[in-house]
Amino acid sequence: MEIRTVSTEADLMICKDLILGFSKNISEKNFLKEVKFMIKNDSLNITYVYDTNEHRAVAFVGFRFIRTLRTGLIINIDDLYTDPMYRGRGYGAALLEHVEQEAMACGISTVHLDSGAPLKPAQRLYQNKGFNIVSQHLALEVS
Repeated sequence: MEIRTVSTEADLMICKDLILGFSKNISEKNFLKEVKFMIKNDSLNITYVYDTNEHRAVAFVGFRFIRTLRTGLIINIDDLYTDPMYRGRGYGAALLEHVEQEAMACGISTVHLDSGAPLKPAQRLYQNKGFNIVSQHLALEVS
């Protein structure tokens, strides 16, 4: 297992199938264009677990450094996903630890993430890694 950060188009292509399997909003046809746009314009960082035996990405985390009036500078984890065939091997935990190390290296004291209500195994992982429930995220669908 290697933890790698997306820095090239080749890295994105390694993650392509994994991200497309997770995302409901990115088309295969526009994959590179859309994700490169998010990296450049939305300050998205993508770090992934590369399985050296399978020669493929098996988990990834997407996160951003953001500054809010209330919290100051934080890291917000937008996405954390492990291929279902590779769950239970510690890849999600390794990615969370990587983000925590990034935060400490930058002098950031808080990492935030949202978790879907039905994702109980993921929530157990987050709480086991020290995350606390501190807010409630609400969404309004606009037609």
